[in-house]
Amino acid sequence: MKNVILIGATGFVGSAILNELVNRGHKVTAVVRDIEKLPKNENIVAVKEDVANVDAIVKLAEGKDAIISAYNPGWMNPDIATLIETNYPRILEAAKKSCVKRMLIVGGAGTLFCAPGLRVVDSGAIPQEIMGGVRPLGDFYLNTLMKENDIDWIFFSPAGAFDNDGKRTGIFRLGKDDLIVDEQGNSHISVQDYAMAMVDELEQENHHKERFTIGY
Repeated sequence: MKNVILIGATGFVGSAILNELVNRGHKVTAVVRDIEKLPKNENIVAVKEDVANVDAIVKLAEGKDAIISAYNPGWMNPDIATLIETNYPRILEAAKKSCVKRMLIVGGAGTLFCAPGLRVVDSGAIPQEIMGGVRPLGDFYLNTLMKENDIDWIFFSPAGAFDNDGKRTGIFRLGKDDLIVDEQGNSHISVQDYAMAMVDELEQENHHKERFTIGY
């Protein structure tokens, strides 16, 4: 059993990861904006806290096995770009100060390569209305995480699209820096299978200071 902090535990991806963690018997300190949205479970400790509060996150993370961050200020939030740019470095700072062993991040698909030398974010495939959340997270990975050596981190990029069909198949492929596509050329994964693979990584520790990705 792992004892972890999960940031963003009520979001689209975070709630799926929370369910996977709890179903496998892990203990979770869920850091959220609204604790009323959290399910009641003896393995969940609900904490209402702002991720910008580095000292508070440090205290919560001390003695834990890992921080899993599914932080997203909301795709429709007009300040999404600024919040990602300012808060992800703070989450990283808190993780390092707490001496937690690992930091697992719900990444984006934007920095994956869809053709030789061409990243998804520069391909024209991403709608402009969500670019404010895509590019800053990609920049955090490229400009900060890839230079980070003081904590064991992973940046887990999903496929190009999330399926919210409730299917947890356990049948998927993992890769590193290239977008995974199926036989029809589609890149997708259910949020439940993504959560399954994230918790597999928590348990098995197969990746270290690197990005990896998933798809069908």
